[in-house]
Amino acid sequence: MADQYDIAANLTPAQLRMAAIILAFSNFIVVLDMTVANVSVPHIAGSLGVSASQGSWVITSYSVAEAVSVPLTGWLVQRYGAVRLYLFAMAGFGLFSLSCGISQTLAMMVVSRICQGLCGGLLMPISQTLLLRIFTGVNRPKAMLVSAMTTMAGPALGPNIGGLINDYASWHWVFLINLPFVAICLVTVFSLLRAHDGPGRQVPIDTVGLVLMLIWVGSLQYMLDIGREHDWFSDPLVVALAIASAVGFCAFMIWELTEEHPIVDIRVFRHGGFTFGVLALSLCFGAYFASIVVIPQWLQTSMGYPATWAGFITSCTALAALSTSALASKAVAKGVDPRLMVSLAVAWIGIMALARSTWTSDADFWTLTYPQVVQGFGMSFFMLPLTVISLNSVTPDELASATGIQNFVRTIALGVATALTLTYWGNAQQEAHAEIAGKLQPDEVMRTMTNAGMTSDQALRTIANLADRESVTMAIDAVFLVTAAVFFLSAAVVWLAPRPKANAMPGKAAD
Repeated sequence: MADQYDIAANLTPAQLRMAAIILAFSNFIVVLDMTVANVSVPHIAGSLGVSASQGSWVITSYSVAEAVSVPLTGWLVQRYGAVRLYLFAMAGFGLFSLSCGISQTLAMMVVSRICQGLCGGLLMPISQTLLLRIFTGVNRPKAMLVSAMTTMAGPALGPNIGGLINDYASWHWVFLINLPFVAICLVTVFSLLRAHDGPGRQVPIDTVGLVLMLIWVGSLQYMLDIGREHDWFSDPLVVALAIASAVGFCAFMIWELTEEHPIVDIRVFRHGGFTFGVLALSLCFGAYFASIVVIPQWLQTSMGYPATWAGFITSCTALAALSTSALASKAVAKGVDPRLMVSLAVAWIGIMALARSTWTSDADFWTLTYPQVVQGFGMSFFMLPLTVISLNSVTPDELASATGIQNFVRTIALGVATALTLTYWGNAQQEAHAEIAGKLQPDEVMRTMTNAGMTSDQALRTIANLADRESVTMAIDAVFLVTAAVFFLSAAVVWLAPRPKANAMPGKAAD
């Protein structure tokens, strides 16, 4: 495709920098929207007059739609062109953000969130694809690192920003705040890149592949979203969803491998660098996201931190990562083996997970903050090199498909990580609570407390609260031990990928 590598020659350095900022920010607002609405569910449910469980459809509808649309990026880019598809998706994201913000019924909200998720799912890989197309040479690692940082910062900052909006405004602004940023992105990309978009081509529609993908992806994402509340496979609905997902996935893989014009080009997995790079990226992101899921909840429910400070502690990792971003991009540009960078960085992050596994219920602010900050220094050194490892092994015409699949696998990894983490955390709490109860000598403790002036009811409540608090803390420590093991596994998996050629850049491989 001739338009892929000539855009930079038609833009000034200032225009290139502006394009990089806008494309990275596009990715940021979409990733942010995945988590910023989570804290608003109780407010939305109350405003719309529905139960909390019904309100959770605000999250489920978006995540399912997003998971379905992400892998379609490659096919859609071939048919319509990357810039045109970006403008369409960004306009749709803004329109349905407005629709969400003014929704008066649950039905209107769910439909709007589905459409918003479909558009948002396209924007993540398209933004990354355009960054790879318009930046060449030494500038490409810098642009990709900015995109990677926004991907990490979005989930970390989402709960904090959502909490602030709900505390000081209303849930409507969780969606309406997107509108001015969408307008800026549309105007900038249209003015800078629209004239440089290549023509689309009439690629046949793989209807069977599309239907099969909708079945297995939708079933899987829905199962992940409701599984914990339904006690997983003890519920026939969850079992049915698991079967539909497994059968649909097998049929999808068989069909796509034999289809001449597949809706998702899974043949990119023939490249070992892409396969093992995406696997390592998924493991790392899943383990990283596990901490984002549990830390804010633990800090607010057990440690008494307000949402703002809980969000700040959680986001310290992403903020610290910015300080080492320039070093990471220079190391990649100088030809340092990206596998070595990833392995050392991920092992570093795993060590910080081990440090968090020693947290206690009386840990002070700095004890909670320093592992988050120190962990952040390694984040840049795994995000950018993993992108190089995975995307440098694909051919130029596979770039859009590869970025779409990479983002899709990462999205699924986040859903799996969230479901497994919350389930494991809950089970670990029950086990820890039973362990604490078994070691307590209630008669003696009650006697001591009543002698200190407490009534029997006060003593019972105090013992119960203490057991609850300690069990939650013991459970979160167990979660961190598991994530540490996943990080160390990822540090080893990356060595299964072949070393990228010196000075190789994403999308430059030969077929």
